[in-house]
Amino acid sequence: MARRRQSVTIKHVAADAGVSLQTVSRVINNEPNVRPAMKERVQASIDKLGYVPSIAAQRMSGSRSYLILALNDRDATISDWRAREGRDWVDQMLLGGMLTCAEHGYRMLIELVDTHSDHVERELSAAIAALQPDGVILTPPHSENPLITGLLAERGIPFARIGTTEEGPGFAITMGDRFHGALATDHLIELGHERIGFIAGPIDFSLSDRRIAGWRQAMENAELPCEDLCERGDFGFDSGIVAATALLESDDPPTAIIASSDQMALATLEVARKRGLKVPQDLSLVSFDNSPIVRFTQPPLTAVDQPISATISRAVELLIEARKKAKPAGVISVHGELVVRGSTARVPGNGAN
Repeated sequence: MARRRQSVTIKHVAADAGVSLQTVSRVINNEPNVRPAMKERVQASIDKLGYVPSIAAQRMSGSRSYLILALNDRDATISDWRAREGRDWVDQMLLGGMLTCAEHGYRMLIELVDTHSDHVERELSAAIAALQPDGVILTPPHSENPLITGLLAERGIPFARIGTTEEGPGFAITMGDRFHGALATDHLIELGHERIGFIAGPIDFSLSDRRIAGWRQAMENAELPCEDLCERGDFGFDSGIVAATALLESDDPPTAIIASSDQMALATLEVARKRGLKVPQDLSLVSFDNSPIVRFTQPPLTAVDQPISATISRAVELLIEARKKAKPAGVISVHGELVVRGSTARVPGNGAN
């Protein structure tokens, strides 16, 4: 009677082929130093028995687990999921990461870790022990947490640090934050705006300052003032209300605002509405993120489309290559684009909308 496929183990393959478990493991992992005849013999047994390699088998003798682990901030992620406000950071991570992993025979898992917890090292150690990943992707603010990066470096696990330009172990990948800050600003300058406000993210995210730097550089290149035109939020809606109110209640308010998240952009829309300002006739507005919700606002928002999927995809490729190559030199930058919709127009009094 034929053996059921789900009951076949690596031991059955080894017995059928008349080889050791180590040899089967090397064949499964496509490792070198396996004679072609032996490889064919093991593969014939695999095909005959209908064996599907398990993660446990792939881990034998310190070989690869074929797992890439992505760490995301627990509190922020759970808050986003519960709010159901259309933010798709995790979705885009999975899109880029899972598809690229699949191309190379890997799998991607996401773990939620509280970067501000005193127990972060213990949490991460437990995840590593259970999953034995071949590589780890750190998203902000994990990517700049020395407890996390130090632990991974000590364990010898390749890792990618997303959203940082700081020197350190692993390799750094940014999503062109400075470039995007300047890109959004130049778009508004081309429309004739001279008073362009900027609502930045929190100071504990280094990408916030890089976006400010891009905005400031574009303003200075155009010989436009920056003073009293920058406010900070925490990427959330409520903080956007406070920041947008401060900008629009100033003695010389901006005619355009760039908000560093979709939630803060939505808050700016609300503040403008309450003040009787029409977007884009009275106030132009640009957002970051380009999550699905910005297409359905009135008007739809012009937004910087962050290349989250492409960035995670690139991180996966580099982690897989890390077994064979030295880590890439310098910071890798993946640029997105500006998607122009109905929330930006020429400055009031400077031509038709």
